[in-house]
Amino acid sequence: MRFLGNVMATIIGIFVFFMLLFFGIILIGTLFGEESEGIEVKNNSVIELNLENISNDYAGKYKDPWMDIFSEKKSIGLTDIINAIAAAKTDSDIKGISILNEDSSLGLAQSKELREALNDFKKSGKFVMAYANNYTQRDYYLNSVANTIYLNPAGDLDFKGLSTEIMFFKDLQEKSGIKMEVIRHGKYKSAVEPFLENKMSDANREQTTALLNSVWSSVIADISESRHISTARLNEIATGLLARTPEMAKANKLIDIVAYEDVYHDAIKKALKVTKDEDYNKVSMTDYAQKIATTSILSDTDNQIAVIYAQGEIQSGEGDVNVIGEGSMRRSFQEARKNKDIKAIVLRIDSPGGNALTSDLIWREIELTKKTKPVVVSMGNYAASGGYYIACNANTIFAERNTITGSIGVFGILPNFSQLSTKIGIHTEQIMTNENARYSPFVPLNEKFKGITLEGVERVYKTFVTHVAEGRKMTFAQVDSIAQGRVWTGTEAKRIGLVDKIGNLNDALTEAASLAKIKDYSTQNFPEYQKDFSDILAKLPFAKSKEALIKEELGEENYFILQQIKKVQLQKGIQARMPFEINIQ
Repeated sequence: MRFLGNVMATIIGIFVFFMLLFFGIILIGTLFGEESEGIEVKNNSVIELNLENISNDYAGKYKDPWMDIFSEKKSIGLTDIINAIAAAKTDSDIKGISILNEDSSLGLAQSKELREALNDFKKSGKFVMAYANNYTQRDYYLNSVANTIYLNPAGDLDFKGLSTEIMFFKDLQEKSGIKMEVIRHGKYKSAVEPFLENKMSDANREQTTALLNSVWSSVIADISESRHISTARLNEIATGLLARTPEMAKANKLIDIVAYEDVYHDAIKKALKVTKDEDYNKVSMTDYAQKIATTSILSDTDNQIAVIYAQGEIQSGEGDVNVIGEGSMRRSFQEARKNKDIKAIVLRIDSPGGNALTSDLIWREIELTKKTKPVVVSMGNYAASGGYYIACNANTIFAERNTITGSIGVFGILPNFSQLSTKIGIHTEQIMTNENARYSPFVPLNEKFKGITLEGVERVYKTFVTHVAEGRKMTFAQVDSIAQGRVWTGTEAKRIGLVDKIGNLNDALTEAASLAKIKDYSTQNFPEYQKDFSDILAKLPFAKSKEALIKEELGEENYFILQQIKKVQLQKGIQARMPFEINIQ
């Protein structure tokens, strides 16, 4: 009895502990939330822009207000940052922006949009200065917009051109006995090529080379404009690695000053006319963006434009800020259609694609919405395959020059373990009432079942191309000729008719207002995610995900390989997915 009593006491103690922790988090969240909303911006201040924790365009919000208590109050999306920069341009208390970051996870299209916002900020006569101990190539692209660029004397600048690397698993399959049976349509649908070959096909090499060259041309064109260096010279610098040391980077005019951070801050003090022995007023971009986002702005009009964010891979289910699910997306379009104050919708897409069925369900909601309100698409880093599937039906499509889009093609993967099971002595037998009652991964794939699966892939491909043809006012043959799974940059996509205009999210909003015939408007962000308590528990500090634990144990490189294998296992059903992942280095 004493033992049972001790057990019950322990259980009750654990329960009380978690309840106290639960309400403690609520209290802390509330206190910090109130503090962030009451941020005071002092006169003669500089905004410190650190992008380390900024990755998504949209930080997300929840239908249940209790969920916001558990969400990160400091969680800010790139759109909030850009809106804050626009506000800072006319804020008399803000004199400049200081870019301080060691590493950014923004994609190139996002970086371009942020560069444009900073460029616009500079037009006010206020300064933008940048400092880093090291500049990655991606970070340098953003930082190159600054009036003055500083680099630590012991640091380095990575400027060598773009590259990507693709792994091939054909031999691994043969050695392990685990085979991925691939059924595809599209000669460029290279997402499955690693399971079929040991090297890159000519078609894949062609599209990858064209893609990287197009993206690189866009990158150096922007750097050229900001740094007043010709693109030809920038290519010479990249090819010869002529900016690999701080001194070489300065000699080639990629940076302005080689100095430690204290010298950088002294320069800001000088610009603000603050003495060296005084501290200057700073406000973090996160805090400033939070203040702008939570400040009530009275509008003279009830007109609204809904901005629906589609971020991440397309999967079934509710979705969240990192996953596009039909639950939250369909609900967002339905709510926007019913709301009489919402006059138009802008769909912001940043997705490499995913589940074809979910893509079609979202496409249908856009089709229904267009009957009553205009829909404009703004493409971010990616709007490829399934991402383009949901974009193709819009009234107008905007992309950045280095947006990766297209990839109109589908594939299916059927894992097969028959060779492995034979090797290790596992044998199976199937009993079926009908010939095609099931597919077993433990017996070789027969041609009849493969043919039936291919039929399904072809049907989805035909539907995909038909939707694009109708949305883009092209013939089936015209779309098919530029489809086949091939990816394009925004610049190329505009040339071949997959995109209407080159522009950013603000350009898309302007277009939506024009189509809706309104001048003044406010915006309302979607989706609002429906999450329950169990979803939030997984985000608490003591509930670190197994992925995070595995990453700590395996390291970055090994974890990346594991992710690739895991993604293949999750690709159930017919996929409309980008042909490969580009990890720009």
